[in-house]
Amino acid sequence: MAKSPITLQEFEQLKHSATFTEEDEHWLRVAGDILADQTEELVGKWREVIAAQNHLARYSQKPDGEKDARYSERSGLRFQQWVLDTCLRPYDQDWLNYQQEMALRHTSGKKNKTDNVRSAPTIHLRHVIAFNAVLGDPSIIKPFLAKNGHRAADIEKMHQAWSKSLWLQAALWSEPHTASGAERVVGQMRGVIQHRVGCFISFEKG
Repeated sequence: MAKSPITLQEFEQLKHSATFTEEDEHWLRVAGDILADQTEELVGKWREVIAAQNHLARYSQKPDGEKDARYSERSGLRFQQWVLDTCLRPYDQDWLNYQQEMALRHTSGKKNKTDNVRSAPTIHLRHVIAFNAVLGDPSIIKPFLAKNGHRAADIEKMHQAWSKSLWLQAALWSEPHTASGAERVVGQMRGVIQHRVGCFISFEKG
C-alpha cells in the first residue's frame, strides 16, 4: 500500500476548501447503509456509460480491443468496494494511503500490476476528473439513495455529501500527476527496473 504524501493537516485544508463537514460525513454513512446492497447495480450503471464510449472502454480492454473478462470482474468488485469505502470508511491516514494507492493504479507506475493484465498503460487524469460528472449524476445515483423512502431533503444532503467526497478524491488522485508526484512515480519505476535487472544478472551468473 502506498503512503500518501498528503498530510492529515493538508487534507483538513482540502476538506475546508470543499466545505466538507462532519454533517457530510453523517450523510455519507446514511448513504452507505442504503447503497450497501445496491453497489453491483449502481456500478453497472456507470460501467454502461464507460462501455458506450470507446475512448473510455479501452482503458480496461486487451491491446487488441477485446474485453478481458477476468480483469473486468475484478475491477468491478473493486469499484463496488470503493462505493462503500467512500461512504463508510473514516477519512483518516489509512484512507489517505488508500487514495494514493488508487491514484497510482491509474498511472503507468501501477496500472495492470494488481491483476497482472495487458491493457492500456495509464488512465489519463482528464478522464478520471471528467467522469466525476457521471459518478455524481443525480439522475443515476439519486434513485438508489431514495430506495429506503427518505425525504427529498435528506436525499439531497446525501447527494451533496457524495459529490463533495468525489471532488476531494479527484484532488487526491491528481497528486501523482504533479511534478513532485511524477518524480516519485518515476523513481519507483526505476527502482523496480533496477531490481529486475539485478535479478536477471544474478540468474545469468548462476
